[in-house]
Amino acid sequence: MDYISYKTKYANKQSVSKQWVVVDASSQPLGRLASQVAYIIRGKHKPDFTPHVDGGDHVIVLNAGKVALSGNKWVKKTYTTYSGYPGGLKRATPQEVQATRPKRVIEHAVKGMLPKNRLGRRLFHNLHVCEGALHPYTAQKPIPITLKY
Repeated sequence: MDYISYKTKYANKQSVSKQWVVVDASSQPLGRLASQVAYIIRGKHKPDFTPHVDGGDHVIVLNAGKVALSGNKWVKKTYTTYSGYPGGLKRATPQEVQATRPKRVIEHAVKGMLPKNRLGRRLFHNLHVCEGALHPYTAQKPIPITLKY
């Protein structure tokens, strides 16, 4: 009996083709937006997905200040940070964070959906959040996409 040997092809840094895509966040639910953006950044939408390789695309998120949260999450949800010093615990609601740094809400949600290791920290650099409708990445010729919810 002859056996056919199939070789699995793994993508590596040199064989991966990365694109730039633009997503509009205005009136989109934060969690659904973040999960699909993390999916694209990770590269799971590509047929040559390899778990240990940065094979995803660069994602530009526009209109970060117009993202939507359902229910009372604007006032009931809390973001907690700790400086490491006594009395250094800080809590803020999404409403407070949105007023000072609108990009932080989307960045926090997407970062939480990426792997918690060196690869996840590297993948986070592929996220580019802009507060308004304009972005400085026109030289990369990004492709506008609409996400499915």
